[in-house]
Amino acid sequence: MKKVIVIKNRSDVGAGTRGSDLGIDAIEIAAIVKGDYYFNHYPFEDVPTENETIYNKDKNSFAKRIGSVLNQCNRVCESVQRNLKKNMFPIVLSGDHSSALGSISGIKAAFPDKEIGVVWIDAHADIHSPYTSPSGNIHGMPLAAALSLDNRQLEINKISKETELWWEKMKNVGIPIPKIKFDNLVYFGVRDTEESENITIAANNIKNYTVHEMRYRSFDTCLNEAIERLNHCDLIYISFDVDSMDCDLVSDGTGTPVPRGFDAAEVAEIMVKFIKTGKVICFELVEVNPLLDTKGNKMAETAFDILRNITDTIEVINKKKVNA
Repeated sequence: MKKVIVIKNRSDVGAGTRGSDLGIDAIEIAAIVKGDYYFNHYPFEDVPTENETIYNKDKNSFAKRIGSVLNQCNRVCESVQRNLKKNMFPIVLSGDHSSALGSISGIKAAFPDKEIGVVWIDAHADIHSPYTSPSGNIHGMPLAAALSLDNRQLEINKISKETELWWEKMKNVGIPIPKIKFDNLVYFGVRDTEESENITIAANNIKNYTVHEMRYRSFDTCLNEAIERLNHCDLIYISFDVDSMDCDLVSDGTGTPVPRGFDAAEVAEIMVKFIKTGKVICFELVEVNPLLDTKGNKMAETAFDILRNITDTIEVINKKKVNA
């Protein structure tokens, strides 16, 4: 039976706004306030960080702090890979979303011959490269790196040779091949994108289940369809960015809050449905930023409720596999 391990990655070097490195602590505080001993119940690992590099003068303006982000992704990759090989179920709690490249790479490195499906629950597509990013913040690039996607035909930035070399290393984290295929990626809730991302999504037929579509067609209909889209995948990774939720309804305690998103029950429903397929082997929660929360610790409290729900579902599915 797989055992859950919590991987704590308190890094925010890939973000444009500081503070998501405190998200894990805020979630732990939420658990304590609720009287829940979640973080005493599961083994955990702390991933070393390089958050102090935010003070360094950065020359890679179209891929900010890329050297430190690369190091962080390598560390997360190693942790995820090692724990998967020990038959553990990694629940990764991260600061900014650039870490997802490390998690996906860790899965692929552990299972190089398997098809990996990615369920990306987010307000943002995160499929920029240094050539297309208007901000240079790498938390908007993890999927492009996982896909080994440069998007030079949509280039708006003339990047330096140094940045180009760093980006090549990003694409080769864990194992020197693309980690996922376009057909193996499904978006949920993406609604804040740039033109180059829209072109990439359309050109590669990536399905984005919008909040409106899922409420109009029903969650069951859309989720059954999405599961069928990834039916050919051997393994599934779920990446949950809390900005997928409606900032007006839940909280603005995240780096890039966007209105008209899911509510907490809806995002939990998406994840639970996929976990019940038995194919999910890694779950990641990112971008809680308590410094931006105007409702106390509301985002972290909501994130913890979802985390508890997801973990309980994982435990049930693991027991069913053992008893099958």
